[in-house]
Amino acid sequence: MRAIWKGAIAFGLVNVPVKVYSATEDHDISLHQVHNSDGGRIRYQRRCEVCSKVVDYADIEKAYEDDGRTVILSREELKSIPAENSHEIEVVQFVPSEQLDPIMFEKSYYLEPDSKSPKAYMLLRRALEDTDRVAIVQFALRDKTRLGALRIRDDVLMLQALLWADEVREAEFPALDTSIRISAQEREMSAALVESMASDFEPEQFTDDYQTQLRQLIEAKLEKGDALDTEETFGAEAAASGTGEVIDLMEALKRSLDRKRGAGGRAAGDSDASESGGDSESEGDDAEEAGKAKPASGRARSGRSAAAKTDSSKAGTAKTGGTKARTAKSGQDEASSSEAKTPVKSGARSTPKPAAKTTATKSTAAKATASKTTTTRARKGA
Repeated sequence: MRAIWKGAIAFGLVNVPVKVYSATEDHDISLHQVHNSDGGRIRYQRRCEVCSKVVDYADIEKAYEDDGRTVILSREELKSIPAENSHEIEVVQFVPSEQLDPIMFEKSYYLEPDSKSPKAYMLLRRALEDTDRVAIVQFALRDKTRLGALRIRDDVLMLQALLWADEVREAEFPALDTSIRISAQEREMSAALVESMASDFEPEQFTDDYQTQLRQLIEAKLEKGDALDTEETFGAEAAASGTGEVIDLMEALKRSLDRKRGAGGRAAGDSDASESGGDSESEGDDAEEAGKAKPASGRARSGRSAAAKTDSSKAGTAKTGGTKARTAKSGQDEASSSEAKTPVKSGARSTPKPAAKTTATKSTAAKATASKTTTTRARKGA
């Protein structure tokens, strides 16, 4: 950086020598004007409207015109103004920072210590830190007396030029004087939209899209010349800016909120899907393994159930027909209950259990035979 001005901060009787540097810079790509037919550079000439001659900069003075009268002021006369010759940044007040309206902020400058010993600089910086206040100063820079705010940024004293009070315009808009009714639902919806977009401000997250795309256009033009296709360069046609007035405010708020929530939901859904994808696959594997292990257990349970039914059938041989019927029905209910208690997982391969085919009308011998057959199958499967 190059110092643009040298002076001293007058802090009471304490003098703090400093160098002044511009704290900001313009990142815009510089373009100049040319003749569209032959590309010739367009130059501006300082031409006198009285004699029509081109005038050198050294021969130009400044003037003020009022009611047809013109007052010409030479450079020497302008330099004779006392404030122009001042190189002092005078501290006039210390005020709370919240009392400064951001609309008054103009240009910002860094101040560097300009002496062998920066003790006075450090003392002023420490005073601002300890009191948590901003110093209001007056100084002259580039043919203008300015008001400024002296504060700390990253352990460096920063001077911010302020506009004078009469340089800030009053906002007078008749439309704001009309009575407008805003419903509670509209306020709730707008507050919800604000909350959905709430975040901490991080300037590094934002970029100047126009300058980025301008650089892209210049590089494409250098490569392809007049064969440049802007739609191909930017991937799509320029979108038309919406100029229509919002008719249904509630609908616009609702759609805005839904869009914001939808974007967040999609992002969360993609994250959940990527995280749960492996889990679902492992669950499927577990189910498959469980299915392979389950048939043996299921068949063993069926065998035990069948054996129990056989014992019940043998015991029922000595009983009457009615008792036989009740015993058979009880055995059938017991088999159904046994099947219902056996857990079945979706996707697991299982061996069908033997159905209880015994009915109340069949003979006891037939029931015993069917039960033995079932037990034999179960034991073979196990």
